[in-house]
Amino acid sequence: MRILVIGSGGREHALLKGLANDPSAPELHVAPGSPAFAQLATVHPEYSQVDDPQRMLELAQSIAAELVVVGPEVPLVAGVADVLREAGILVFGPNQDAAQIEGSKKFAKDVMEAAGVATARAEQLTPGTADADIEAALDRFGPQFVVKDDGLAGGKGVVVTEDRAAARAHVDAVLGAGNPVLLESFLDGPEVSLFCLVDGETVVPLLPAQDHKRAFDNDEGPNTGGMGAYTPLPWLPKRGVERIVNEVCVPVAKEMVRRGTPYSGLLYAGLAWGKEGPSVVEFNCRFGDPETQAVLSLLESPLAEALHAVAAGELAQLPPLEWKDGYAVTVVLAAEGYPASPVKGAEISSPDLDNPEKILHAGTTVEEDGAVRANGGRVLNVLGHGSTLHEARGNAYVVLDEVAMDGGFYRYDIGLPAAQERIRV
Repeated sequence: MRILVIGSGGREHALLKGLANDPSAPELHVAPGSPAFAQLATVHPEYSQVDDPQRMLELAQSIAAELVVVGPEVPLVAGVADVLREAGILVFGPNQDAAQIEGSKKFAKDVMEAAGVATARAEQLTPGTADADIEAALDRFGPQFVVKDDGLAGGKGVVVTEDRAAARAHVDAVLGAGNPVLLESFLDGPEVSLFCLVDGETVVPLLPAQDHKRAFDNDEGPNTGGMGAYTPLPWLPKRGVERIVNEVCVPVAKEMVRRGTPYSGLLYAGLAWGKEGPSVVEFNCRFGDPETQAVLSLLESPLAEALHAVAAGELAQLPPLEWKDGYAVTVVLAAEGYPASPVKGAEISSPDLDNPEKILHAGTTVEEDGAVRANGGRVLNVLGHGSTLHEARGNAYVVLDEVAMDGGFYRYDIGLPAAQERIRV
């Protein structure tokens, strides 16, 4: 099978690694990709406009792609999957209408309300809202304010704060940029990321994971796209995944079908597990980053078969997914200044830099002389595996100890609260 993966980050490197390990030995292509992906796939850097449906169609047709896997959310919201499907190409990823589950938080709230899914109370503010109305809306929330950019923000459009002035500043910044704002009530409890393969009303969960969003240890600093993740979750109740599927993912999938926009692809449910169980924080319309790096590293079943089954509308016939025993941890090495103003250009060295079993490239470039340099905010994803979460953490940090990059930083506590049994539900 000839497969095209769209994207260029750590998530796409993880997808390529999983597909390359498939026993069917698919022929892999990636656009725009990264020079670091060349050992796994043919890289097409000239196709950098991933949100241009016609350019993506041009590439898919030129290589005679039999399956296109869309990694990031931007091309999905831009309708890339629609144009490819109209041309008769199988696509893993929802159409433009269904991708609004991530593209518009207001849309997602409407779907959840109709489906009877537990989530935070929310109000939308639109550009032009009077100052007094903004203040009145803030009065109805807090003392922990949750302020969201009601659009795509790469995981960094959310401010959670007890500082009302900081909450108001984010409201003003988002509205000033011309985007609506969603104010939400704060959901207490540890967060869970659950990825589900969805084909209409058929839902197949992957392993649950937990992301670490804040930039620094002990959940301090600004929100980021994610600084690390681990899977599975030793603290999740025994039937926790089953509850999330039955109470959240299946009702949402059925509601999307009822609306005439059936979902096909990866549905990412970000949840808080509180006293009453799971409540939805957000949905994403694609594999989450960096959870994907950890989750897919434990998948024993052929990845290409699973993604093809979804794209072909045959998920109900897919054999049950099989998983490796143990735990996986991924830790993000970020560039100096991330997330506000990441500094590019720092040279990176490591004995494992070309080993995708240990290091996945999220934001790097390779110079003509072979030097690998930082080319984004999140630069590397380092993987560790073990029979226990402690062991998996230790193995990840052993690899990180041998990575050198001026100004680079990472969190030292990825998965630590769970490993120390400090998370309770």
